[in-house]
Parts: sequence; structure tokens; C-alpha cells
Amino acid sequence: MKVGSATRRWRDWSRVVVLIASGLLVLASAPAGLAQPMYPAPDPDAFYAQPEDIGAYAPGDVLATRPMPPLAAFPDTDITVVKFRSTNSTGKPIAAITTVLTPHNRQPDGPLLSYQHIINGLGAQCSVSRVLYTDDPNLMVREAPAYNFALQRGWSIAMPDHLGPQFAYGAAKLGGQITLDGIRAAQRVDELRLADSPVVMAGYSGGGMATAWAASMAETYAPELRIAGAAAGGVPMNLVKMLETMGLGAHPVFGLALAAGLGLEREYPERFPISEQLNDRGLQVRQTVANSCTNDLLAAGANRGAIDFAKSTSMIGDSDARAVVEENSLELYDGTPNMPIFEWHSPLDGLVPVDAIVNTVQRWCDADVTVQSLTVPVPDHLTAAVLGLPHVLSWIDARFRGETATGNC
Repeated sequence: MKVGSATRRWRDWSRVVVLIASGLLVLASAPAGLAQPMYPAPDPDAFYAQPEDIGAYAPGDVLATRPMPPLAAFPDTDITVVKFRSTNSTGKPIAAITTVLTPHNRQPDGPLLSYQHIINGLGAQCSVSRVLYTDDPNLMVREAPAYNFALQRGWSIAMPDHLGPQFAYGAAKLGGQITLDGIRAAQRVDELRLADSPVVMAGYSGGGMATAWAASMAETYAPELRIAGAAAGGVPMNLVKMLETMGLGAHPVFGLALAAGLGLEREYPERFPISEQLNDRGLQVRQTVANSCTNDLLAAGANRGAIDFAKSTSMIGDSDARAVVEENSLELYDGTPNMPIFEWHSPLDGLVPVDAIVNTVQRWCDADVTVQSLTVPVPDHLTAAVLGLPHVLSWIDARFRGETATGNC
């Protein structure tokens, strides 16, 4: 993995978690109009289509599988795309996707790592199942070779497209549900030989949001799953606090924040009607980015802010829009993990509310969750991720070996 390119990718995401909160509710605070959400273009590949009888399936049921061609980046590894039934934020059935990498040297029921990759995008081309195979330099997963550390140890890796079929970028709770259903689905594909595998989840920053939500929801949403632990780092635990503390000025990566607003609107069209609040420039940009990924999203909003795209700049909060943000803020969620947690972050991180991390971890500790928390005192979001990685991998390996987890609450 090239550190320079990885650093740029992490910094892009790090900035957006700030901007999501600073700009979205301004766009959603004016009275409702007639504009409708801009959904992604239909996927031309029929494999990804949602079956008409989706409601007849239970969460995690396998709808279809597709063996994929081998990739040189993953020697001696099979790749399978699995379509499964999941649930959106309003309780409706949806079809979702996970991509499973299975090394040839794995043992039956060997370890399964559910890795929640960061997905910055609004369209099908941004999904993990697509970017692994793209030759577009703007979309390639340059970190992919790092996955070989896990594969060479005999671990299978499931990577869900945790934004869902509508690419609801910013919908954190949805990501948790899709993650859990993706694990269910991977374990229900007989050919993968993962039915009784020990499972661990992991992710950082945006991927950490999906991971932490999945851990917190597992007891009620997927109580039958036996998950040995979850490692979540640099997690933006409270988007409301970001809203209250961040300004509305121009920023180089505001395009990602706007994309998150459009993604939340797709998931909550009646409660988070951002499109109704966009001015002509905003509507034009919305059209431009409707199916875009990171670089195009960045370009569309570079050095702009909410004031450039909104009809109203009023900071009067709309109760429904605010509730959407609250419902996707893990610090405010009542559920607690039913598994050991490894959590790491920088206490100097200026890109996510550190107090929200501390408060959430303390709430978990008070609920007798075994939490191992690591602080990495560096000012850079990415550096904390990298410096924590050896500890994370060691902790995950111990969970797979069946060692009893210890905490430091």
C-alpha cells in the first residue's frame, strides 16, 4: 500500500465527517417544496437487481451468488459476490451485496473477518464489489494488497457494500444492519464453508461507523450471530455535535458533505428533504454527482459551502431533520455491544468529536461491555489509524484463537 495515496484517501474521509454535520441541516431547514430525491441510476447488471418477492425472504437470506474472476492482487484467493436480503432504516426489505474473499489455504469454518471499507460515493461504480475490478485510477482500491495479511493467515474477508442499493451515503445505522446481514449471508453460502466460522468485524472512520453500529445492534438485530469481537477506530460517534460545533464556510471537500446529505435524503426522503432546499446551482450539482465517487464529488463542491447551494441559510433546526441525524449518532443510541470491543482513536483528533467517543465507550463500560481502548496521541486522523493497526491485528488474532478478551475500562 502506498502511504501517500492512502493518506490522501483517509484525509478526504476525515474532512467529510466534519462537513456532514456542519452543512446538512442548513440545507434541510427550510419549508418543504416539490423537489424529489435524486436516486442513483439503475444498475445495468441484472445480478444486482432487487427481486420482486424480496419481502418473502428473511434478513441475511442469500438471493444469488456470483463467482468472480481471480485477481492478481490476491494470490490463491477465490472471490464471490453474494446478494442477500437486508433491511433499510425504515424497516423495509432491500437487496444488498457483500464481496467475500476466501483464501485457498483456509480451513473449513476458518476465521471470517467482516471488513467495512470506506465507501465515498452515490452510485454503483463506487461499490466495493466494483472497485476491486476497475481499471479506473480514480476508483481503484489502492489499499487492496494490504488485505493479503489476513488472507495469508487463512482468514476469509467479507466486504459489504454497506451504503445499500440506493447508495445512502451518510446513513450510518443502515451500514450496521447491512454489515450484520452480510455476515449472515456469507455463513449461509455452503460453498464458502463459513457456517461455523468465528467472526470478527473491523473498520476505521467511515468503516468504523458501520462496524460500531453493527456491534451495538447485534443483540437485537442479529442475536443468533456469534461474533467474537469488533474493532472500530476513529469513529464519528455523534453527528449532532459536529453540527453544533462546525461552521458553514467554504471547504475543499464540501462536495462529500453535500453527497452525504443527498444520501441521507435517499434513505429518509420525507424527513430529510434536502433537494427541496437547493438553489439552482445546488440542483445542477446534484444532477452532476448523482452517481459519482470520491474524486468527482470533491471536484463538484471544491471550495464551496452550504451557503453556495442552499436557498436558505437559516440555522433554525427542523425537528425531523435533526432527528435523522440523531438516529445516526451512535452516542445517542441506547443499544450496547454484546461482544468484546477494541476501540482506538487519537485524543488530539480535531476531525471527530473525541468527547463523543469517550462518552460512548464509558456508556459501554458501564453496561459491562469488555472494551479495550487505545489512545494514539497524534494530531492526524490517519496516523492514529496506522499506528493502531498492529494492536488491532493482534487483538483480532487473539479473538480468532479463542482467547478471553480483557478490557481497560
